[in-house]
Amino acid sequence: MSFTTPTIDWAAFAPIIIVLGAGAAGILVEAFVKTPATRRTVQLALSLAALVASLGVIIAQWAALDGAGTVVMSGMATVDRQALAWMAILLVFGLLSMLLFASRDGGGAFTELGATAPGSVEEKLARRAGLQLTEVYPLALFAVGGMMLFTCVTDLVFLFVALEVFSLPLYLLVALARRRRYLSHEAALKYFILGAFSSAIYLFGVALVYGATTVTDVNMIGTAIVNLADADPLLLAGAVMIIVGFMFKIGAVPFHSWVPDAYQGAPTAVTAFMGAATKAAATAALVRVMFVAFAPLEWELSWLVWAVAIASMVYGTVVALVQTDIKRMLAYSGVAHAGFILVAFAGLEGEALTALPFYLLAYGLATIGAFAVVSQVRERAEDGGVGAEAVRLGQWAGLGKRSPLLAGSMALFLLSFAGIPMTAGFIGKFEAFSAAIAGGAWPLVLIAVLASAVAAFFYVRLIVLMFFTDAPEGAEETIAIEDGALTRVVIYVTAAAVLVLGILPSGVLNLFADASVLLVSVGG
Repeated sequence: MSFTTPTIDWAAFAPIIIVLGAGAAGILVEAFVKTPATRRTVQLALSLAALVASLGVIIAQWAALDGAGTVVMSGMATVDRQALAWMAILLVFGLLSMLLFASRDGGGAFTELGATAPGSVEEKLARRAGLQLTEVYPLALFAVGGMMLFTCVTDLVFLFVALEVFSLPLYLLVALARRRRYLSHEAALKYFILGAFSSAIYLFGVALVYGATTVTDVNMIGTAIVNLADADPLLLAGAVMIIVGFMFKIGAVPFHSWVPDAYQGAPTAVTAFMGAATKAAATAALVRVMFVAFAPLEWELSWLVWAVAIASMVYGTVVALVQTDIKRMLAYSGVAHAGFILVAFAGLEGEALTALPFYLLAYGLATIGAFAVVSQVRERAEDGGVGAEAVRLGQWAGLGKRSPLLAGSMALFLLSFAGIPMTAGFIGKFEAFSAAIAGGAWPLVLIAVLASAVAAFFYVRLIVLMFFTDAPEGAEETIAIEDGALTRVVIYVTAAAVLVLGILPSGVLNLFADASVLLVSVGG
């Protein structure tokens, strides 16, 4: 038996290699740089440099790309403009999230020793000794690198590897909250179990699809399905399970179960990162699988897309209406947005390939900005210092008077979530709904519009609290507004981006339109 060594175009993987290599270097920094302040500075500089360098390489690859794209590892991955666009989006989210990590890392958001049990003697000793770890940076880099790989893989087995590369660091990041440690550990365990179910169902689906087609390459699967005499029940069952595996990561109903708990228990900077990036990465992979592998099954799978989209929009909107915790409200808002994302998949029209990257970019920027604002509104501790985050809605009353810029930015993010004109969210929803209408799914779009109208209530409710409701007498003294420089940079940058993309979206839409044409040609 002879073994042929595969030829790998490492240059095509350069953006991913840079990020993952920086993550490995970050582990060494954690081990060898002893001074906490120096270690934090080095980790932040390394992370930002790697992400910026990777983004620069992506821009160069985009400009130099000739034809449909580069097929890597004998067809197991395809680096085309569609993949590069999603990678760029993830890197932007990564850069903004790193700044949030840096702002909160010095403020006690992350535990002193993540491997210890909450309230244990070891944790108390670590806190007393002033121990400060900065493993959040390499963990986040590994997550970003895995997500980038996830966007370009065209083999279902390799896709599972990428899924685990970015999922495992996220489970650890969720468990690193300094305050409310038990809540953080509970959230991490629930998120891990949810991810385990996602992976198991996905792998079972891959096995069934392989049994029906004898291949795992998405291009070959699409060709094999076309050549089948009729729809094989084994194939349909496998396709449904693979799509369900992705829907777990998107946070769609009924596969969302513990996602709100993970949002609530995780450090807010981590919530911002995974809320924006995980949805984008999962959507990118689902785009490639649906439009390339399962495009011939569009009619057979349409019921799944419609059912889950409707359930997500209705359930997420209704449950968000009754939330009194702002992080849970934003979590259920994310569930509703998972439904809006799936609306674009109805009919598998080419317009969706432009709409989805823009929608996820708009949603991700608003998500990171909103959670950055949440991290700045805090309860005042008994000693007069800054305590835990003020996450009850009533605590936000009168914020517009105390911090107009902060409240104004939050209002802009909420309006973007609601899809109000002049915001990026409106353009994103318009493009997604237009793609669905082009596919003949106007009843689904009608439901989506009604859900958006209802969802506007709980967004506007918070805006009314901030600007038109006075805080109860004496309540202002219990709330402290932090002024983290890096966090404010993130807030104002994301607010400006949401506004600019809402007013002048054509440039970005044209870039994504170029990517969508190339993806269709690659998929055949």
